[in-house]
Amino acid sequence: MATFEQFLEIDMRVGRVVAVDEFPEARKPAWKLRIDFGAELGEKRSSAQISHYSREDLEGRLVVAVVNFPPRQIGPVMSEVLVLGLPDEEGRVTLLQPDSDVPLGGRVY
Repeated sequence: MATFEQFLEIDMRVGRVVAVDEFPEARKPAWKLRIDFGAELGEKRSSAQISHYSREDLEGRLVVAVVNFPPRQIGPVMSEVLVLGLPDEEGRVTLLQPDSDVPLGGRVY
């Protein structure tokens, strides 16, 4: 079992997807994302296997991401944050997002 203190070590923040680029080099279909986490954290990059979302569905969308994992090299992309989601019955990832507009960079507790 994790303690509450261990949970607090994972820094999950709300960001807005500001750019979505194709990622043809990825082994599995994926997008390259730039996400704005507000003034404190700024923009971060991520690679996400969420190809069932269109570019238009993603741009401007609020997402939740872990922002304090070490960067991870994914092919030619350095992924700086882990965007969170849940698999549906077909294994496609449905992104977690707030159900109302909240400040960018807001921490998830």
